[in-house]
Amino acid sequence: MRLMLMGDLHYHDVDPAVPGWAEARDAFYEKLLGYFLETDADLHISLGDLTNSGSESELRDVYALLRRKERTFVHVLGNHDLYVQPRADVLRLTGGRRYHAIETDEAVLLFLDTAREMEPENLGGWIDEEQLQWFEEKVRTSASRPLLVFAHHPVHRTTARSEADKGSIHPDIEMWRILRQKQGSGVYFNGHTHVDSIVRQQGWTFVQLSACLDQPGFRIVDIGDREIRIRAVDCPDADLFGRAQVLHRHMPRFRHNPDARGQEADREATVPLMAAGLPR
Repeated sequence: MRLMLMGDLHYHDVDPAVPGWAEARDAFYEKLLGYFLETDADLHISLGDLTNSGSESELRDVYALLRRKERTFVHVLGNHDLYVQPRADVLRLTGGRRYHAIETDEAVLLFLDTAREMEPENLGGWIDEEQLQWFEEKVRTSASRPLLVFAHHPVHRTTARSEADKGSIHPDIEMWRILRQKQGSGVYFNGHTHVDSIVRQQGWTFVQLSACLDQPGFRIVDIGDREIRIRAVDCPDADLFGRAQVLHRHMPRFRHNPDARGQEADREATVPLMAAGLPR
């Protein structure tokens, strides 16, 4: 199984009165999403903040770009996706689901909803009790099959910047009580903090993706019989950086991070597929 992952995209509305803004936005996102979609994969996944505010026009326009090629696309909700519309309206417009699972004999994929609804001043993540109970049951019943979790917010004190205020799922949410129940291999993918980061803790591998506006690129995840291979891929078009600089100057609710790339150790990872009962 192959997965194509995208970090925070922040597709945004523009003010047509600002010279060059609309042209830079359209050129940037058309080229970037073209690269994203051209790679063959079983799933193409956004780890949230696909849009900058979740407005109807942002969602309509970015989905028009994503539908130019026939792919199976999964949109994990991020906090920016729910700034101006209720969750139900966003899901109705996109045809997505709050949280769900894809289970095969080879692996279990869980997609979480960690976003608060219409709270633009509170960037932090939250998971309600109903979803937590569902998550715990899925982790437990995954048994020794590889488990891949996809969420917008990181688990507190795992990847870079996840220790910051509102930089993770709220610390009061007992994520580790659930994660420790996993037998075998577990990988947790997230965005939110706008910096590439890979951290291994307590048998889990945490993989964080930076924002596409800072670091135009993606992650390819290959799930094999013996290992999960995760690697970063950069978009080869140098013009993307110039277009992105125009967007950094004008778009609201986005602050450019010049250190988004992280370290070389944050670019690739190999996760052995451990059988149940082996030491972790």
